[in-house]
Amino acid sequence: MSQAPQATVRIAAALILDDEGRLLLVRKRGTERFMQAGGKLEPGEPAAAALRRELHEELGHPPTALQPLGEYTAPAANEPGCQVHAWLFLATMPPQVAPAAEIAELRWVTPREAQQLPLAALTRDHVLPLAIRLSQTVPMPSS
Repeated sequence: MSQAPQATVRIAAALILDDEGRLLLVRKRGTERFMQAGGKLEPGEPAAAALRRELHEELGHPPTALQPLGEYTAPAANEPGCQVHAWLFLATMPPQVAPAAEIAELRWVTPREAQQLPLAALTRDHVLPLAIRLSQTVPMPSS
């Protein structure tokens, strides 16, 4: 017996690292899991444009640079029975980001600290390993 296909939510998400190799995680209002800033693509909207819009809405500033890191699929954190198809970008942000829109909390954490938090599957399975690799090999952006 085959299962019904899962609904797929198309999102753009940002891996944001600071000068110390910490990554920025956000938690949306009414949820418990931490994840990347970002959000759903509007119909016909390119992923990079969606991410610029979402980061401005959620963190108060658009990114100063975006670098594509690939596409990933994982179970959706806040939509049961759905999966996310994410376009992930390394984003450079101004230093003064603050929670806005639906963001209840943001945290700058080391990869070790992140592992102690309740994480969205995309963050746990794909973003965190990338963050560890990038923080070891890429010079950190200047704030």
